[in-house]
Amino acid sequence: MYGFNVKFNGGFDAAVERVTEELGKEGFGVLTEIDVQATLKKKLDIDRTPYKILGACNPQLANQALEADPDIGLLLPCNVVVREEQDGSVTVGFMDPAAVLKLVEKEGVDTLAGEVRARLERVRDALAA
Repeated sequence: MYGFNVKFNGGFDAAVERVTEELGKEGFGVLTEIDVQATLKKKLDIDRTPYKILGACNPQLANQALEADPDIGLLLPCNVVVREEQDGSVTVGFMDPAAVLKLVEKEGVDTLAGEVRARLERVRDALAA
């Protein structure tokens, strides 16, 4: 599996705000925000439910990863997806850095990936509370 998720008890915009806040508590900033719904409407005239991809980065941990392997930037940042389901509920999905960073065969990367995963799991758990 390449990710894990949680149902958010609230609306879409509240979920984006809360995810951003909880990521900040774990040292992550949101570097990018891709509004998939707006992009597909503009480019393809497709209507879909709200869907955003947040590119989250913890600078200290990212630096450690880049020190281990400069090409690891191809696997960064950690994507977090906030999506509204067809029934109106909201799901927040997290990329599993431990699964993704298994691709990197450098010493210490697995430990680092585990730390990043633990932080993202704490964000997930805070959203479920």
